[in-house]
Amino acid sequence: MTRSLAVVALGVGLLGPAMAQETAPAPAAAAPSGAGEWRHGLSLMGEPKYPAGFKHFAYVNPDAPKVGLVRQSVDGTFDSLNDIIPRGTPAAGLHLIYDTLMTSAYDEVATEYGLIAESVRYPADFSSVTYRLRPEAKWHDGQPITADDVVWSFEQLTKNNPRQAYYYSHVKGAAVTGEREVTFTFDQAGNRELPQIVGQLRVMPKHWWTANGPDGKPRDISQGTLEVPLGSGPYRVKEVQPGRSISFERVPDYWGKDLPVNIGTDNFAEQRYEYFRDSTVELEAFKGDQYDFRIESSAKDWATAYNFPAVKEGKVILEEFPNRSSGSMQAFIPNLRREKFQDQRVRRALNLALDFDGMNRTLFFGQYKRTSSYFQNTELASSGLPQGLELDILESVKDKIPASVFTAPYTNPEGWSEGLRRKNLREAANLLKEAGYEVKGGKLVNAKGEPFTMEILISNPAFERVALFYKPSLERLGITVTVRQVDTSQYINRLRARDYDMIITGWGQSLSPGNEQRDFWGSSAADREGSGNYAGIKDPGVDALIEKVIYATSREELVAATRALDRVLLAHDYVVPSWNYPNTRTARWNRFSHPDQMPEYGGDSFPTIWWWDAEKAAKTGAAR
Repeated sequence: MTRSLAVVALGVGLLGPAMAQETAPAPAAAAPSGAGEWRHGLSLMGEPKYPAGFKHFAYVNPDAPKVGLVRQSVDGTFDSLNDIIPRGTPAAGLHLIYDTLMTSAYDEVATEYGLIAESVRYPADFSSVTYRLRPEAKWHDGQPITADDVVWSFEQLTKNNPRQAYYYSHVKGAAVTGEREVTFTFDQAGNRELPQIVGQLRVMPKHWWTANGPDGKPRDISQGTLEVPLGSGPYRVKEVQPGRSISFERVPDYWGKDLPVNIGTDNFAEQRYEYFRDSTVELEAFKGDQYDFRIESSAKDWATAYNFPAVKEGKVILEEFPNRSSGSMQAFIPNLRREKFQDQRVRRALNLALDFDGMNRTLFFGQYKRTSSYFQNTELASSGLPQGLELDILESVKDKIPASVFTAPYTNPEGWSEGLRRKNLREAANLLKEAGYEVKGGKLVNAKGEPFTMEILISNPAFERVALFYKPSLERLGITVTVRQVDTSQYINRLRARDYDMIITGWGQSLSPGNEQRDFWGSSAADREGSGNYAGIKDPGVDALIEKVIYATSREELVAATRALDRVLLAHDYVVPSWNYPNTRTARWNRFSHPDQMPEYGGDSFPTIWWWDAEKAAKTGAAR
């Protein structure tokens, strides 16, 4: 995986000539020996699909018109235009104003091509990577993007964002090694993904951030701000209404508009994000033509809310796009940092108490399937008993993982009949008893007489009915359940502080998992603020398998290692898996077109490769 006092966008180019002296690039360091040949792209496994000198990606419309406005919606609010720091709530769309060293293709797995960087090279042991910048790359104020900007951006990102610091923790340092060259050195060899991870680095303007702002005070990249930042990308901020909306306008002289990776993309003259604090109001705003495109995450709304006149008249189009680019684990996630959830029998009991079949039928109109893998709907998902290379990998860590992975595949409880539901609750009660709990006066208590209480923390109102459906089954076991809904800011703060019993969220997965797995499940991430290890998993077997994934040397080995990791995560019952849907459900006002052949791994790809269709817009009518 992405807001009325009007604040007019401040102009850029505010720096005087003295600032150039303050931001002179650091002296170049020596390039590493044996750095390898220069390449136009990187692929984690094999060679890039597109050769050097390609004209454009195959899935774009190179003649797409560069006109029109597209309006998107966002839940919540925002209070900052600086999105590299973990504090505050940054505005949506800020990725539009910044370029990265490399950029991905939507029809390939784990492949990147040069954007700010014209070429890249690395030694055979993957111990470093060097990027050579394009001489034409420049900021919106006309100043060139320099190697010093890249080094400074890396240093600031890892200094001010704990999650990014962890993500880049194996990068020992970045140094200018030539007039337009930057070299990143790693603390290990053989990690094939590290060069590509560095390629995702957002580059920021050192000369702007280290200058004084319009108020005469020094800017501080470690703090939130509503001053419009200087960028280098295809768009710049046009207008900000704090907490309510933000719009971006195309940069007419954008330096990279003719690059092969950019042809046929970012086709709108303006992109706007409208913010809504209530999901019901947000849906009604779409019906009222207050924004253009909506991804519908609610099965209930998809089944019942789209029968309004504009749909029947063809002015609103409903379309599903297959999601082939990623897998996910959506789940009820207990916090293992709390003692009551550390016993696996307790966690399995929580799974047995979930009446998924009833929930799916009652709340979701039967649209969903039960999730049974952390890599659901991909070839990376484990199934059956381990065989071949996956079995070999599991055998290599046999002393660190549950024996059950070799004898029984993971299964969720079945509850399609009342008899099965009662059976599940009896089994759950027995497991809780084995774990030292008993029911007294209708309340589940431990050996000390302390009641088993559980708060399900949510911020999305749509999850309230889900949590309330789950609650009665838990209470039948004697568990006292509270469903607590808080605003987005409080939810984020409590998530960072690990102040929750259970949350409802998940993890998205690419088709080429790697270093991010440490952040999701690694022991070193469990107690780190801002990590993706929401469950608080600390397990040596999981840690060992994460390393097998990261250091895989072939696609076959990567798939086998990931399946092994999936199998062990499931065997521990760390979460209560919930639901999944293989497609992305979208609704749009019929003013836009997309390529006839959508990219295999691009999903809906909106609005990146879409464009304004004047003929359709004339029939649909002007936006209200």
